[in-house]
Amino acid sequence: MSTSEDFEAFADAFADPADPGNRPARLAVGVVGTGRVGPALGAALQLAGHRVVAASGVSVVSRRRAEALLPGVRLVTPPQVLAAADLVLLTVPDDALPELVAGLAATGAVRPGQILVHTSGSHGVAVLEPAARVGALPLALHPAMTFTGTSVDLARLAGCPFGVTAPEELRPVAEALVVEMGGEPEWIAEETRPLYHTALAHGSNHLVTLVAQAMELLRQAGVAEPGRLLGPLLGAALDNSLRSGDAALTGPVARGDTGTVRKHLGQLATAAPDIGQAYRAMARATAQRAVRSGSLNEEAAAALLDVLNEETK
Repeated sequence: MSTSEDFEAFADAFADPADPGNRPARLAVGVVGTGRVGPALGAALQLAGHRVVAASGVSVVSRRRAEALLPGVRLVTPPQVLAAADLVLLTVPDDALPELVAGLAATGAVRPGQILVHTSGSHGVAVLEPAARVGALPLALHPAMTFTGTSVDLARLAGCPFGVTAPEELRPVAEALVVEMGGEPEWIAEETRPLYHTALAHGSNHLVTLVAQAMELLRQAGVAEPGRLLGPLLGAALDNSLRSGDAALTGPVARGDTGTVRKHLGQLATAAPDIGQAYRAMARATAQRAVRSGSLNEEAAAALLDVLNEETK
C-alpha cells in the first residue's frame, strides 16, 4: 500500500500542534462506538481544533454519554459516520473490531485516504488490513488509562501514554494525533502488541480486584472506611514497586513468616474462601519472585509453599 500522497494531503492538519489558531486544515472526525473511550478522545480532538461530525452508539447509556461529551454531534449508523469523516475512531471492544472492520470494508464504507484509528490494546494495525487494502490509512492508538466515560477523562489524558503502532510512513500522523489529545506516544511493535496489552490488563484490572478484596476484608474487620487505611499504604507500595521492582517486596511472605501466613489462611477460610484462593496464588508468586531477587532463601520458600499448598480444614 502506498500512502505518500494521502500523507501529504493530511500533513497540513498537523502542522503546528502548539498553535490551534494556525491550523486551517482541521479534520472532520467520526466516532464509531460511544463507550467510555470514544467520546473522551473525540472531545479531546475537538479541543485540539478538529471537528467531530458524527458518532454511533447502540445502548441508551452510550448514546447519553455521547450527548454529554459531544453535545450537538449527530448520532447515526457506522457507515454514515465513515461517510462524513476524514478521521474515524473505532472505539469498540477488542473482540468486535475484526468483524466491524471487515464489514465496513466489504460494504464500501471505507474511502481511500481515510484515516482509521482503533484504540484496542491487543490489536496492532493488522486488524485494519481489510480497510487498508481499499486505501485507508491504519493507526493503532491505545491510551494506557482507565476511563470513566465522563469529562474527568479529558484531564486524565494530559501526559497519558499511548501504545502506538503504525506503518512507518504514518508515524508522524500517529504521533501528532496522540500529542494533540494530550498524550505521549510509546511505540509498540505489531508482534508484541498482545504482550503489551497482557501486561497492562494484568496490572490494572487485577489491581482493582485486589484492592476490592482488601476493602471487603477490612469491612468485615469493622473498618468503616477501608479507603482511609489502604490509600496511603497502597500508594506507597505502588510507588516503591515502580521505583525498585522486586526489591520493594515486604510482608510475611517476603520474610518467610510461615506462622503468620498460616494464620492469614485460617482467617480467610472462614471470612472469604474465594479471597483465600487469590491470596494463595499471589503468595506463591510473591515467594517465587522473592527467591529470584535474593530476599528469600530456598529453604524458607519451601516451607512457605508447603503451608500455601495445605488443604484448609
